[in-house]
This record gives sequence, structure tokens and C-alpha cells, in this order.
Amino acid sequence: MLKLHDIDLNLLRLFDAVYRARSVSRAAEALGLTQPAASQGLTRLRLLLKDALFVRAPGGVAPTPRAERLARAVQAALSLMEAALNESERFDPAESQRSFRIHMSDIGEARFLPELMAAVQARAPGIRIETRPLPADAIAQALDEGRIDLAFGFLPSVKDTRQAVMLSDRYIVLLRAGHPFTRRKRSPQALLDELQQLEFVAVRTHTNPLRILQLLKLEARVRLTTEHFMVLPSIVRSTDLAVLMPRSIALGFAGQGGCALVEPAFALRDFDVALHWSARFEADPGLAWLRGLILQLFTEPASKASASSRQKSSAA
Repeated sequence: MLKLHDIDLNLLRLFDAVYRARSVSRAAEALGLTQPAASQGLTRLRLLLKDALFVRAPGGVAPTPRAERLARAVQAALSLMEAALNESERFDPAESQRSFRIHMSDIGEARFLPELMAAVQARAPGIRIETRPLPADAIAQALDEGRIDLAFGFLPSVKDTRQAVMLSDRYIVLLRAGHPFTRRKRSPQALLDELQQLEFVAVRTHTNPLRILQLLKLEARVRLTTEHFMVLPSIVRSTDLAVLMPRSIALGFAGQGGCALVEPAFALRDFDVALHWSARFEADPGLAWLRGLILQLFTEPASKASASSRQKSSAA
């Protein structure tokens, strides 16, 4: 059986670089190695693991099934070691070249990334941000393993994480401006009672609006199901289809013209958007800096007390 002491850590760094770059030459360049040195190191690792690990492919190399299985564990281990080695170092955002990985949905990217990146570029121009959307049931483990650093969103099923509520939002219905449904003023309850008049477009990756439609027994009124959220405004402006979406995003679309909002009083419409992170990396200076910046940018005044209380109760 192969033991950890049998493997040079640099070989794992090389494996990770080749896996990410899908190229031995690009990996060598990223690590400051010559291509022959990288090729020799990869050969050593292949012999140790008794697997080719990478095979030739158009534009570079492709991982074998064994390499695919190994990659996640190697990346998590390297991230944990890097965090442990840097834990006591002072973090200087103005000088840092660090990369951070954040779970966000496509709608989260639209809501948070523009303001976040403007702030990061002003304070820490060398920092890189990479979004990595994950299934909700994989987020907590990914945070603990260091595969992602933070997670944004309405994630009620994500447990056992540190978290801080940033803002409260609600689901509304977005329609094209001038849609017949918008021509008469009604109470939120009356709007709810008349939703059967509408036909809907839904996004299969956003489960909460789908759940609301199911509770309202409106699944049969869904005429289009798509993969991407950001295409919805164009569809709504061009058709009589309606969409359930967060109010904060819908207001931006309505501000661009061609869209209108209605706010029926349906169940589960109110929700909180939170920032999640792992207790294992809470003391990491870089993550603490980024976490503080995000909370400063996006935490609404009414949520600050809730966020503080949630963090304290999570630590208890």
C-alpha cells in the first residue's frame, strides 16, 4: 500500500497544476519549472500510482478516471496545508496575489459580483475571485475541505456552517410592461387568487421558485423551462410569460424598462440571503478580510443585529 511519505509534496502540486491547466507545458510555466522537469516529475508520480493519470487530448492532456478521483482530494489537501501555513501571517490586501473561490448562483453573480469586484479592485488589485456554483448538499463539505472559501445565497438546507444574514428579500412576479395582468390594481391576496390567469417561465436550477409554483398548483402553467436565469428579462419583455424571481433583481430589470412587478401574497415569498463559511478557516487572515468586506458591502442595517447574533450562536 502506498504511504503518504512515499510521495514528494511537489509531485502533488505538479499533479494539481496539470489537472487545472490540462497541459504539462502550461503547468510547468505556472510552477516555474522547465517542461522536461515537469514531465519527469509526472512520470515519477505515474510510476508511484501505477496509472497514466493524463493522456493526450486536443490542446493538451485529459485526466484519466483515477486522476479525476484523485484531483478533489489533492486540491482539498493542498488548500488545507496552504491555509495552515499562512494562518499566522499578516494579510496585506494591497499586496496579496491570492485566489478566493466563492459559491454563487448565476443570479447571485448578477446581484453581488459587480459591486464586490469594484471594491476588491480598489482595495486589493492582485486578488482573484473565482465563482464555483455547487449543489446545495455539497456546499458545507466543500467549505470544510477548502474547495470553496465562501458561499452566498438563500441556502436553508446548508447546515453546520458559520453564517451571517446580509439582507432580506422576497419573491415577486415579473411581467412585461403593459401586460393585461398589470392594468388593474388589486390587493396582494387578490393577485394571488388570480395567478391562474398567467403562464410562466421557470429555471430548472432555481428550486425555490419551482417549489412556490408547486405549492400554488401552477406547475401546469409553466410553458418554458430554461437553464439560465439571466435570459429571463428578454423572454418576459417579448412574451406574456411571467417569472417568479427575487425583488431586488427584478427592480434592476424593471429600471431598464419594459418590465413590471406584481407582488402576490404567496407563501414562502420572504427569504434571507446569507454568507456562509467554515469554522475550520475562520481564523484565516485573508478569508477574514474578504468576509468583512462582503459583510460591509451587502449587510443591510436591519440585518446587522441578526448577523451578529447568528455568528455568536454558531460559535457557542
